[in-house]
Amino acid sequence: MEIASVLSTAQLVDALSAFHEALETHRESINRLNVYPVPDGDTGTNMALTVGSVLEELAGVDLNDRNAVCSSISHGSLMGARGNSGVILSQVLRGISVCLSNSADIDGTALATALTEASIAADGAVMKPVEGTILTVVRESARGAREIQEDATPIRVIENALKEGQIALERTPEQLQVLREAGVVDAGGAGFLLLLHGFLYVLDGRELPNAPDQAELSFAGPAMSLDDESSELRYEVMYLLYAPDEAIEGFKKVWAGLGDSIVVVGGDGLWNCHIHTDDIGPAIEAGIEVGRPQKIRVTDLVEEIMEERWVREASAAGNSDDFPNPEPVPCGVVAVSPAPGISRIFHSLGVQELVVGGQTMNPSAAELLEAVERVPADQVVILPNNSNIVAVARTIDEQSAKSVVVVPTTSVPEGFASLLGYDPESDAASNGESMAEIATGVVVGEVTRAVRATTTSIGEVATGDWVGLDQSGICSIADTASTAATALLNVLVDRDHEILTVIVGEGVRDAETRAITEWVAENRPNIETEIHQGGQGHYPYLFGVE
Repeated sequence: MEIASVLSTAQLVDALSAFHEALETHRESINRLNVYPVPDGDTGTNMALTVGSVLEELAGVDLNDRNAVCSSISHGSLMGARGNSGVILSQVLRGISVCLSNSADIDGTALATALTEASIAADGAVMKPVEGTILTVVRESARGAREIQEDATPIRVIENALKEGQIALERTPEQLQVLREAGVVDAGGAGFLLLLHGFLYVLDGRELPNAPDQAELSFAGPAMSLDDESSELRYEVMYLLYAPDEAIEGFKKVWAGLGDSIVVVGGDGLWNCHIHTDDIGPAIEAGIEVGRPQKIRVTDLVEEIMEERWVREASAAGNSDDFPNPEPVPCGVVAVSPAPGISRIFHSLGVQELVVGGQTMNPSAAELLEAVERVPADQVVILPNNSNIVAVARTIDEQSAKSVVVVPTTSVPEGFASLLGYDPESDAASNGESMAEIATGVVVGEVTRAVRATTTSIGEVATGDWVGLDQSGICSIADTASTAATALLNVLVDRDHEILTVIVGEGVRDAETRAITEWVAENRPNIETEIHQGGQGHYPYLFGVE
């Protein structure tokens, strides 16, 4: 086969499409890798969404117009960047697109120069670059690309870039203690290398790498401690900022005093801004002082960390493979579960297949589809048990030959309650209707421990306090889990309710749970209390009130 000496603009777009396909395939494996700079279970998801935004921007663009294509890549990546990893990736793509738009041809030399510009752009976007991250992998890939001087065809340049990038990725645990302790490589770097695989797929039809099986994803050490330096800041704040270019240096200096993991990328009056901070208000006000922030997103990183660990522990402990093969029925149920004990309860309530997942460790459509196909039934009901999983669950029906109905449960207690309306001899539509009606009548709450001091509408929370939360926020603050739980139940449960479901977490003492049931018996004597051992971490109590 003749080796192409140049890459066409259409092939550039095809490479991005292949990159997006690879990210989607590897999304969950990359999500499970990331522990730095703050545990963020969505690295793979954020990178895939960022590239997806680029492809949306490219829709309808004349592929023969390289300037228009590169402009769309640059603008789409800036506007659609998600999370710290997505913002850095957007700068990589912008550096590549700007360089290639100014090249006479996209030959090997142009690609090497583009990767170099991408590395420079990415390094420049981060206020405190750290070795052992995606920045290192991009830089070493660019160096590998530049090493090909003779016969610098696009294939040879990308091959050497990939080789050096892979070596750099494998060395990231040597450069960052947190990666070494977790037994993983850098997630963002792993995601970036899929871009180079995308180029090789287009250049010579090379297969994209397969995603590792969940069983192959090992963690040799503990995930990052909540007390680690890199996880001290609680919130991730992101927004698009319309501001004059000359105001950005001053803006960065203000942000430097508010947090870390700061990435500010863009130009010509439009900037994508990312920071980890404890001061949400000042971080947003800094943007207002210099321009106009839009599409503001705030994420509680502590909740993500706890949820990610909870699901990792559940995944390591087991899944539906631990249960006997279910008997064939006309209509089966697939449920998403975050902990082994909760999985056992779902199984005892009639669920045929279970998928491990939670708030930040969302199962992929492929995992849900595989579970649906395993159910020995022609009709299936899915219980997502989390608001972040409902949308992807709703895509399964069109992908399966089976009839699939989603009951949009947003919590485990709702999932438990909904199964009271499940009839395996009925059809999915009827089951979905009756189960959803029951789920909507459930009031949910949870108890956890504060890892940071904060101010709430009901008072000050100190580090180590136990807090009770309903769907609107913190409802109780106490020095013991049981006291926080009873104060929360005082808000959640009224005298018209009939059933209280208590899902007890890992390591909870019987005396604490007994204090709760005694409070209920004394203060809500008409309600029936059901106790289940869920085994979930970090949340000693989950409540469902019907």
